[in-house]
Amino acid sequence: MPKKCLLVVAHAPSDNTRKLVEAVLRGAASPDIENVATRWVAPLLASPEDVMQADAIILGTTENLGYMSGALKDFFDRCYYPVLEEKQGLPCALYIRAGMDGTGTRRAVESIVTGLRWNWARDPLVLRGEWQDSFVEEAEELGLYMAAGLDSGIF
Repeated sequence: MPKKCLLVVAHAPSDNTRKLVEAVLRGAASPDIENVATRWVAPLLASPEDVMQADAIILGTTENLGYMSGALKDFFDRCYYPVLEEKQGLPCALYIRAGMDGTGTRRAVESIVTGLRWNWARDPLVLRGEWQDSFVEEAEELGLYMAAGLDSGIF
């Protein structure tokens, strides 16, 4: 059986946000997952071709001035129209590292995802306030959830 591709497009400008990406990848690489290959591509490097090859996507961003990171916005600016028709229904998830409440960031990403007609596999994960070690566990669970869903054919 050919492996399905789980794409992670996540902005990780700090040690803590890098821990989140690594946790997502670790969760997706669980030994229980047999038929899913996961790749992380930084938003400024991610291309429409990366999205076209994906069977599901996890988006990750910091909250910057109540909005998504400029890097993730750049990803959407470059990839929106090239993937719009071909990738409708793409299962997706989002995590936000929010120093405040993440509301504006969540709303902005949800608006773009709605326009792309991607399907939310689960509610966005908003990691609010001061850094907590539990954020890493939550990110790992997100990676496992998405990979397991792909592996089992749920999405």
